[in-house]
Amino acid sequence: MFLNEAGGNFYGFPSNPISVYRTGDAWPVPKGPQAQRVPREARPVCNHPIQAVWHTVGVQVYKFLDSIEVKWSTVDPVRFAEEGGEAGPLYLWVGVDPRSLSLDGAKAAAVGCKRILADAQFPDVEIAFRESIFARSIGPQLLDYTPSVDPTADLHTPHLEGTGALYLRESSQSKRVFLLTARHVPLPLSAHLNKLYAYEDTSQPRHEALILGSNAYQYALEAMTGKIRRELILVDYYKMELAALGEAVEGENTMGKLTEAEMTVTAVDEFHGKITNHWSTVSQRVLGYVVYAPPVSVSTGPKKFKDWALIDLYLDKIDWDGFKCNVIYLGNKIPADDFVLKMHPHPEGRSSFKFPIGGLLQVKEVVKENEIRQPTQLDKNGEECLLVIKNGKSTGVTIGRGTGIESFIREYDDYGIQSTSMEVAVYSYSHTDGAFSASGDSGSIVVDGLGRIVGLLTGGTGAIDSTDVTYLTSYFWLEERIKQAFPNSYLYPIKA
Repeated sequence: MFLNEAGGNFYGFPSNPISVYRTGDAWPVPKGPQAQRVPREARPVCNHPIQAVWHTVGVQVYKFLDSIEVKWSTVDPVRFAEEGGEAGPLYLWVGVDPRSLSLDGAKAAAVGCKRILADAQFPDVEIAFRESIFARSIGPQLLDYTPSVDPTADLHTPHLEGTGALYLRESSQSKRVFLLTARHVPLPLSAHLNKLYAYEDTSQPRHEALILGSNAYQYALEAMTGKIRRELILVDYYKMELAALGEAVEGENTMGKLTEAEMTVTAVDEFHGKITNHWSTVSQRVLGYVVYAPPVSVSTGPKKFKDWALIDLYLDKIDWDGFKCNVIYLGNKIPADDFVLKMHPHPEGRSSFKFPIGGLLQVKEVVKENEIRQPTQLDKNGEECLLVIKNGKSTGVTIGRGTGIESFIREYDDYGIQSTSMEVAVYSYSHTDGAFSASGDSGSIVVDGLGRIVGLLTGGTGAIDSTDVTYLTSYFWLEERIKQAFPNSYLYPIKA
């Protein structure tokens, strides 16, 4: 069955993408004067027979789309469900450039895709086309400042910012410490040639990176000033409340709140002073320099997207006595009890997550390929998925659901096809939790509930200004590439 239900199919997704066309049974439509649209959400796919042959079948599908000149950007294996409802069949959710695919064109494309799937013994897999825009997630915004997030930027383009990911030791015999991030953060393609960069000759100029770009620095100051103002308002209020209560017992709690607010003002004001005194100029915020950065490209063999760089840190820029090693700051955006419940969504699920002391989740070890493809966790619907966490520069701390079948990503240059890669897809935790990532989160490290590394965040897709699907380069694969350049490198060890 072929359906034209443009507009309403994907209500509830962060960007509410426009549905062009889809196959399969009709989805229920609320009727009556009090009818309200029911939000729909994506469900990860981690246990389906197509997984074993997806590399072959997926290539056949996208090459067919190329042959009929469909301007596609992503092919995401996913299932759809109404919020809280049962998931439907597997869909190949194809993103196309806005207004590039007509209804008749979508129907012809769906017929061809279904034929390929039937020949591969998967006649029940459906096709859906929606309008969406894929983008590598770099942007100038800084929406949530936390001291454990390192927004980095190239010294010569400080308006372009991303997030530092991991600290690595060059070797046990070396004092050098590297920061891993996405290459397009310190070396944006708009300003640098896309070729291998290796700093080996000390006579060559360095590409230095900032701990805070222009926007990040300004936002940090404004965030601290705003915090102080709000706390001072509370101080005045608590003082008036105490004066009115006199010696009443109820005043004891108010006194505690007053003390806490005054301590917060003192701490934030002290940190604000350090920032303005020591980080006010661009030169003061230089964190290190790019030591190695392969070109942004797609690898041969496994079609993995390569977008990474190592920054050699200036050791005197970091207080190593207070250094927290590789941690993700979980903060208080999601209360600790809610966080635990989100990571233990199903009574029969396997999860060892415990909210860490101080909200600092230690990053350690790597999630292997078989664990990404066949996770043992269950989401709240009792379906297999890989629950993942990140703290990005734009969206802060978010929890998402990783899928076991990789997505195909297509990028174009001004002359036609640029590259096609396969990347791990992450969907929103739920309809009410919003997007997992946004522009500016590039370079963020994504981990599971044990702090094991899943991947490096590289991009996302959605309609206009919101992200429905986030994409990662698998870290188990990326680590192998890093070790080709630095064979003895390893994650900065956890302090005893």
